[in-house]
Amino acid sequence: MGEPIRTLWATRTPDPTPAAEHASSSGVEPDGARPANGASPADLDGMPTAHQQRVPARPNARRSASTVVVPNGASRTARRTRALRAWMLTLPVDFAAAAVPAAWAQHHWKGTIFAALLTVATFAAGGLYRGRRHMSFLDEVPSICGRLLVAAAVVAMIFAQRHDTESYVNGFLHTVVISAGLVLVGRAITRSVVLLARRRRWVDHGALIVGSGPVAIELARLLRHYPQYGLRFAGFIEDEGAHDSENEITPWAGRTEDLDEMIVATASDVIIIADAPASTEANLMRLVRSPTAMHCDLFAVPRLHDFSTHAGLSDHIGAIPVVRVRRPTLSGPKWWLKRTSDIVLALIALIVTSPVLIIAAIAVRLEGGPGILFRQERLGLNGKRFQLVKIRSLKPVDKSDSDTTWSVTDDDRIGPAGRFIRRTSIDELPQLWNVLRGDMTIVGPRPERPFFAEKFTAEHPLYGNRSRMPAGLTGLAQVSGLRGDTPIADRARFDNYYIENWSLWLDAKVLLRTFREVFRRGVH
Repeated sequence: MGEPIRTLWATRTPDPTPAAEHASSSGVEPDGARPANGASPADLDGMPTAHQQRVPARPNARRSASTVVVPNGASRTARRTRALRAWMLTLPVDFAAAAVPAAWAQHHWKGTIFAALLTVATFAAGGLYRGRRHMSFLDEVPSICGRLLVAAAVVAMIFAQRHDTESYVNGFLHTVVISAGLVLVGRAITRSVVLLARRRRWVDHGALIVGSGPVAIELARLLRHYPQYGLRFAGFIEDEGAHDSENEITPWAGRTEDLDEMIVATASDVIIIADAPASTEANLMRLVRSPTAMHCDLFAVPRLHDFSTHAGLSDHIGAIPVVRVRRPTLSGPKWWLKRTSDIVLALIALIVTSPVLIIAAIAVRLEGGPGILFRQERLGLNGKRFQLVKIRSLKPVDKSDSDTTWSVTDDDRIGPAGRFIRRTSIDELPQLWNVLRGDMTIVGPRPERPFFAEKFTAEHPLYGNRSRMPAGLTGLAQVSGLRGDTPIADRARFDNYYIENWSLWLDAKVLLRTFREVFRRGVH
């Protein structure tokens, strides 16, 4: 890309004087201007001066006067606190506030603690711990009160079943009222602390804006001048020629293809899709699924943003609505939850199916001779290679034969026993060992051989995105009828849908449908 990205783009105006006036109002500063956040040079860690930020304008652009858009520099404090999130403060305070009455309500302390845990769980399910750009305690009050009532009602019903005395339940409800009041006070305090940290820029996160039209320019101005949104304006992303009007501010720091490099160079944690041209959307969606971009929060400005929606808690920057795009966040607690369920299910399945495995091994040994297990190299998470284990249903001529032959369904080398274990997927059961080892997961995209993975990725651009999740013993594509000689593009779409909409309930649905498919194939 040439020069460092984190500062970089030139704008053009037809006349120097109007340009300076426009710069002062839109956050575009003339050369040598002071950073918009008001920080002194000593407060900024490595923030270049305006003269150091000059880069060439677009090759086809003409201009008579040059100004430079100066992104906000990250302060030393902000760099140290980059990993912090608002929920890290809010969640413990919510729980502590709800549980405090247990200290003096000795007869109800168990119910109070349980209600506090349930309160935090309902808050999390309702999105009250998700990062928000516009943070307002008053906006959250209706949702908080509703979920407090749900948690209290559930615990009260349990108490009513276990205790016959009305006074006991009434005493617990009095405790719940105190807990609710403390939770509201605690939430108001934490919101004030978070807003203070944002305004002082003790905590902020770099934000790259995709596009350079009016919406993108306005977002950049808002982020520069209003730090309470918790974002540090880090730069624009736009393909050359996307907005090429003569009199339009057209900042350019790099193409969408440079997204990964720009994220690293600007230390960004947020991507905002503002007014990117429709022609770049397909390529952009592919790029935001890259491993580097997957670690960033993704927001989008709705195309018809003048039409508001009241679904859930709305979010906005200034008067511009932004929608958080759901990402497959298989990390942290979610990853450990899936991994724990994989281990438990794999252990149970190995124990339950061990008689079937023993019978299948004897049948294969009698039919095909020595060599019951078959190992083959497959690709897993992020393209990592591992040895997949299966029960052998036929003997390949050589190793390259098994690595490069797509289908052996009608192969004459498959005997009756091999055909049965393939039809009922019994040959796949040893892969439970791969699940225990961590090579695979119970539900996920099926692992592919390197030869075919390379071929399919070249033919179908979305195929490579399947490696964002560990390979699975079963998958949504397989239970949807996409087995064997079925379109690869359809498989990729189903697998990517599963990854981007993952939940434990979706895993449960895929498992139930897997049992149905295995039973149906076994009968027929």
